[in-house]
Amino acid sequence: MTALHEAAATPEYTRATVSDVIALSDQQPYDYARRELVEPDWRRFPGWRDVTEAQWRDAQWQRVNCVKNAKQLRAVAGDLLDERFYDDLAADQTQMATMSTLLPPQMLNTMAPNADPTPEAFTAAFYADPIRRYMLPVRSDRHPDWPTHPLATRDSLHEAEMWVVEGLTHRYPTKVLAEMLSTCPQYCGHCTRMDLVGNSTPQVDKHKLVLKPVDRQEQMLDYLKRTPGVRDVVVSGGDVANVPWHQLESFLMRLMDIDSIRDIRLATKALAGLPQHWLQPRVVEGLERVAHTARRRGVNLAIHTHVNHAQSVTPLVAEAARTALAVGVRDVRNQGVLLRGVNATPGDLLDLCFALQGEANILPYYFYMCDMIPNAEHWRVAVWEAQALQHAIMGYLPGYATPRIVCDVPYVGKRWVHQVAEYDRERGVSYWTKNYRTHIELDDADALTRRYPYYDPIQTLPEAGQQWWREQPEG
Repeated sequence: MTALHEAAATPEYTRATVSDVIALSDQQPYDYARRELVEPDWRRFPGWRDVTEAQWRDAQWQRVNCVKNAKQLRAVAGDLLDERFYDDLAADQTQMATMSTLLPPQMLNTMAPNADPTPEAFTAAFYADPIRRYMLPVRSDRHPDWPTHPLATRDSLHEAEMWVVEGLTHRYPTKVLAEMLSTCPQYCGHCTRMDLVGNSTPQVDKHKLVLKPVDRQEQMLDYLKRTPGVRDVVVSGGDVANVPWHQLESFLMRLMDIDSIRDIRLATKALAGLPQHWLQPRVVEGLERVAHTARRRGVNLAIHTHVNHAQSVTPLVAEAARTALAVGVRDVRNQGVLLRGVNATPGDLLDLCFALQGEANILPYYFYMCDMIPNAEHWRVAVWEAQALQHAIMGYLPGYATPRIVCDVPYVGKRWVHQVAEYDRERGVSYWTKNYRTHIELDDADALTRRYPYYDPIQTLPEAGQQWWREQPEG
């Protein structure tokens, strides 16, 4: 029995007694302290010493000065990073990377923000930095024995298999995903759409969208007009920040002309990676027009962004989120990804959630378990680890701002990690059930009774489980 439980069991138990016991006992597992948001000083990088604040806030300057390769990184960081890192980065791009490098200055500037500016110290801090770990992966990050799960696939969620027209995934009964384009302002190393999004790498020859954007959008709108059971559209990509604003606004206005559409969500990591885009006057004015139309027609318009660590939440990010809310967007929500070495501890998750909710008015919404794509095993956590994290973060945040940790199970969809139906911890195989059919399962009599498997990273298993996987035939 803890000291607090013992105190509560005595007749003398009072509010003062509780305070005394808490003061005398060990500290809480997580101690909340409000932290003011800070924009790291970009001038600490040699290549940006002369960059003005006006340039930094300019979206076009940010896009033009993105880092796309080791040569451009060297031009920014110079001798702050030693040759070992540049070689490590080149090796990963050649041997392992499923995504090409694309880093806006805003995103790069959040890496190692407080590092000592000596090469040895800065390189060590840069290697250890959580945002660097997923935005700029290097060869030594990858797991040496199990870089890829034997059952990993390029399109691990089978989204393209569920296309009803090019780019429109009808995976849930009432919801669709509209992939407007296949590019982003920045590329995350763990991207779940790595088979389509971004430039090809030596490991992955990317699929391509074939239709012209206008033709693809026409087919999407036509399908939604013919399918009144769909009420919710996630407008994504890629990233909607890369859709020319006049095209995006036109699509959204036409989407709202369809009476059955009641929810629209704009998916953009650029709110965190390139907040300057969402602060451009023409974008803000356009977003206000869309938000006004949404309110008038009773449509819920939200922005969904993707922030994985508290360091990404800067004053510019908060300004972009609050601007969207001020012009009438109903909610700005965060859908992060649970990543080992980035945010897979209770403290890191809670720090991020408090920064989002308390300082930037961004609602913590979901944390997805990293999907089973190639060369991602060093990021992934096991289901039991995700369950422990969900338990650990409960009770600190307001209930409406406490994110759910979910497993996106192939052919099933999002499931809260405690909804697992059966779990073989030794072999790391969890089994999940579903309560609806996708459009490709309408004639599948067993779809609602089948158990669908998901697999833990093999390195998290006991030795017996790892040995079992070693003995399985390839393919």
